[in-house]
Amino acid sequence: MLNIILGGAPGSGKGTLSDIIVKNYGLQHLSTGDVLRAEIASGSKLGQEINDIISLGNLIPDAQMIQLLQNYIATLPADCKGVIFDGFPRTVEQAHALTQMLDEHNMDAYMLDLYAEEDVIIERLLNRGKIGGRADDNLETIKKRLRIYNETTRPISDYYLRRHKYFLINSNINPECTWSQMDVILKQLAQ
Repeated sequence: MLNIILGGAPGSGKGTLSDIIVKNYGLQHLSTGDVLRAEIASGSKLGQEINDIISLGNLIPDAQMIQLLQNYIATLPADCKGVIFDGFPRTVEQAHALTQMLDEHNMDAYMLDLYAEEDVIIERLLNRGKIGGRADDNLETIKKRLRIYNETTRPISDYYLRRHKYFLINSNINPECTWSQMDVILKQLAQ
């Protein structure tokens, strides 16, 4: 089973490239953003708590994210070719928890880390906000999300690098060129 952690700052291209990976490799796409938005849409108490946290540009506490992820892994079909973890893990603690969860199912994961310059990211997210109307795609919230990413999430790259499960990919360029880099790595990992 090929499990991929698609890392990178908000706006680095994770969603776009996840769709391409699903199409070409048949992996399940676990977007934590989609899972969180579905929980918010359910109107549950947890969904309201998550909405309050996200609307301020903050990260969901580890315990809540890990529980949502455990529920997802438990529902994977037996013929699953693998999973793309998009937006998880976001902390070193979550990376440890994911490793433990995957170990319990005799699975592992590789991190493909998308790197884009901050000015490229800001431009992409502001454009996405204009097109898609996402409330969290405004300059103030984007800058806060990038600061939190650099402080909290970026250190997970070291975690996977130490485990020899890490690949850095330039995503400053268009999605087609970024995909070309990813495809070479995925073909090697899928063997």
